[in-house]
Amino acid sequence: MRVTSSIQTPALLQTLQLISEPTKFLESCVQRYGDPFTVRVLGLNSPPVVFFGSPQAIKEIFALPGEKFDFKKATHVFKPLMGEKSIILQEGRSHQRQKQLMMPPFHGDRMKAYGEIIAQITTNVTDQWSVGKVISLQHEMSNITLQIILRVVFGISPGTRYDKIQMLLGSLLDDVTKPLYSSLFFFPPLQKDLGAWSPWGKFLRRRQAIDELIYSEIAQRRQENKTTRSDILSMLIAARDENGQPLTDVELRDQLVSLLLLGYETTAAALSWAFYLIHSSPQVLAKLLQELAASSANPEDVAALPYLTAICQETLRIYPIGLICTPRMVRDSVQIAGETFHAETIVVPCIYLAHRRPETYPQPEEFLPERFLTRKFSPYEYLPFGGGIRGCIGIAFSMYEMKLVLATILSRFHLALADSRPAHPVRRGITIIPSASGMNMVVKAQQPAKVPVKM
Repeated sequence: MRVTSSIQTPALLQTLQLISEPTKFLESCVQRYGDPFTVRVLGLNSPPVVFFGSPQAIKEIFALPGEKFDFKKATHVFKPLMGEKSIILQEGRSHQRQKQLMMPPFHGDRMKAYGEIIAQITTNVTDQWSVGKVISLQHEMSNITLQIILRVVFGISPGTRYDKIQMLLGSLLDDVTKPLYSSLFFFPPLQKDLGAWSPWGKFLRRRQAIDELIYSEIAQRRQENKTTRSDILSMLIAARDENGQPLTDVELRDQLVSLLLLGYETTAAALSWAFYLIHSSPQVLAKLLQELAASSANPEDVAALPYLTAICQETLRIYPIGLICTPRMVRDSVQIAGETFHAETIVVPCIYLAHRRPETYPQPEEFLPERFLTRKFSPYEYLPFGGGIRGCIGIAFSMYEMKLVLATILSRFHLALADSRPAHPVRRGITIIPSASGMNMVVKAQQPAKVPVKM
């Protein structure tokens, strides 16, 4: 039986390496120590954190009962950002209740209404583009996805509150993505409010300003008591659990912030990678443009395009929006892959490593969308949104959004990479984006937008 290897460098150094260069850290660990491996990456007194990339081990972890793990302790770094009532930090019945209340808005016919909003926002933003213009993928994709989140999740139309939330969230995320600032979440002793000039004090004041806007929106929406609105906030306000109880204002706030943080910058990063990878492969681009040209602009038709879907799947394989699934702290002891892990060990199914296994994906570094046209992968081999009982509730919406934004832009513009140097992954918040060499594109030509056919 193989005994999991432990990295011996100091916990502080390991934590800083994971914060500053996460993909490089994971790759070097698995190359040197094998799979699984144990690190200490949660601050000075970090418990052992075991990363798994094997599909069989991930399957075993997902199959273990939820009560075997303490999810709150394993995800405490998210608490200051997302809030104590966030679905990310919930366990047992509380987690199940919130998941049941939050699932309906992300499925079924409601998606059709979102499709028109996604396409319209994308068109409005890109109306500012012109031939010869150099565009920043990070800026443009973040602009599009934030507007989509504010319209679809919050139901806020452009105006004073919309502009304030957009500005505050953008500046908050800009700070959170800096390695020094990010370190504060891993080291609770550094979380000291020493005034508005201090990093933590600045974070708390910005969070409070965002909260005030969110609570004002919740109060206004409760007062309106409209049942015709299709945004997710309105649906969550109207939702009732099996006992007829609604979500409280605090629960609503924490879910909204969680959806913002998990669905804004992450989708923008995935889109940036998709544009970079597509335009790095002329054959892929040509085949996609041919498929788009033969399709209608109807959102439902676009979302069903097989090659576009495969491109999104392969993008999320190489650069998943999250590098790991939800961490789990062992309560007593569990057996995984023939090895026993004891209390307070944190178990981490690693999406990034699972997606890069040559046994599953020959030539794992290559961008080959055809993989997904010729084979169906198990949910333990391909899991860009996590899996098991802690899988992301917004999978369908995120894929839908990604496909519609790509199709809308590529049907209107011919683009080219502004820099021929290969891009490499750089950390931004909870996700990874292309380095500067892959972030800029040039508008080479423009053509009229297709008019969507309303359902």
